[in-house]
Amino acid sequence: MDDMNLQEFEARIARGEKIEPGDWMPDAYRKQLIRMISQHAHSEIIGMLPEGVWLGRAPTLRRKMVLLSKVQDEGGHGQYLYHAAETLGATREEMTDALLAGRAKYSSVFNYPTLTWADIGMIGWLVDGAAIQNQTMLAHCSYGPYSRAMVRICTEETFHKKQGMEQIIRYARGTPRQKQMAQDALNRWWWPALMMFGPHDTASPNSAQLIRWGVKTKTNDELRQDFINKMVPDFHAIGLTIPDPALRYDAASGDWLGGEINWDEFWRVVNGDGPCNAERLQIRRTAHTEGAWVREALNAYAARAEA
Repeated sequence: MDDMNLQEFEARIARGEKIEPGDWMPDAYRKQLIRMISQHAHSEIIGMLPEGVWLGRAPTLRRKMVLLSKVQDEGGHGQYLYHAAETLGATREEMTDALLAGRAKYSSVFNYPTLTWADIGMIGWLVDGAAIQNQTMLAHCSYGPYSRAMVRICTEETFHKKQGMEQIIRYARGTPRQKQMAQDALNRWWWPALMMFGPHDTASPNSAQLIRWGVKTKTNDELRQDFINKMVPDFHAIGLTIPDPALRYDAASGDWLGGEINWDEFWRVVNGDGPCNAERLQIRRTAHTEGAWVREALNAYAARAEA
């Protein structure tokens, strides 16, 4: 019976149908999705922190309002994704406990510090641009709740990217000091942004199965190369230099090819030894503890409503 179910399951995916929560699915499909969606949700929640520290230091009221709206969006994205994972049988408590205990992974890029206001613009353009590259693919995911969440998230992330582009373009065309701030931010965020797509395909144990079952439609390296090809001409157009001395244009393939990512750094950060891992997790633990009374009040209200 499982073999027949699996054949029909894969036939549905081949036809482009969406798998919904009540449908039969292989245990491995469910587990892969819970792992992937919960990591994505954690990334959105932790991703609020590098920018949130600048809310009280924004240079103008308009910039503060834009950043506040963006940080709020990221929190909402985390909620959409936690709900999507819950449709697969995961509980919010299990996912939260795994994050706070340091057992769950999230995007390595959010363990780097934001040193200047230009970092906020560079995160919007570069980091959110990398997220959009990946999330646009996931909007076609075979699992319905994840796919639909991505449609909403990609729409909002597009505004975040445009906000970052506006700021960096202004800085690049501003005073020499402003242009240097933009260049410095690019120097520090370029490589972490490339790491966001994950390890090389040959070192990724999950990619083949995720592609087979329609969760992903492109490999890590394909997504990363598409991203590089988009970003390099844009930054060159405003006079900024990509911090990769090996970068060159390959006319035969039409690709921008560069040097190798520091994978030792990638794995060190992923495994908890990045510049801000401990700090970011401690902030989340503190917020979780201090927000306990809110969760208790909501649970009490829900219990009373059901009585």
